Amino acid sequence: MPRRLGDLEDAVMTRVWEWNRPVTVREVLEDLQKERSIAYTTVMTVLDNLHQKGWVRREAEGRAYRYEAVSTRAAYAAALMNEAWSASDNPAAALVAFFGMMSPEQRHALRDAVRMVQVDEPAEDAERQAPGPEEAAPAEVGEAQAPPEGAGEAGSAEGDEPGASATGNGR
Repeated sequence: MPRRLGDLEDAVMTRVWEWNRPVTVREVLEDLQKERSIAYTTVMTVLDNLHQKGWVRREAEGRAYRYEAVSTRAAYAAALMNEAWSASDNPAAALVAFFGMMSPEQRHALRDAVRMVQVDEPAEDAERQAPGPEEAAPAEVGEAQAPPEGAGEAGSAEGDEPGASATGNGR
């Protein structure tokens, strides 16, 4: 399971994900320097650390390396969400709280995603998961319903570095 990236790691990975091609330390450095003062060796160390953690692969090119993302930002965000959800002692309440934090646009995207997954499910899985006549169908995501007691207190954990976007959007 992935650990949440630190602020500088996220800034570097954002470029690698957005550019979607092998990048050099120099390219990342020059782009980061538009926003902040940062040393070449700092970017080099961050990329080396990301390589050691398995976030990027690298290939030698002369005396330097070209770095490329191992997976997408969407896969990173999904793994973080799955890790957080799996760690909950009440996964249903965690999901309700999460849905309650979503904007209308995010709820719409979630509905679209659920439809895509349902289309991809084999027929027998869909039949097995369909509620029987004695079961009440759950409310659609985004419909007004009260969250369980204590579900509204969810938020970013104290100590999390700002800047790591789980939405898949770059800065």
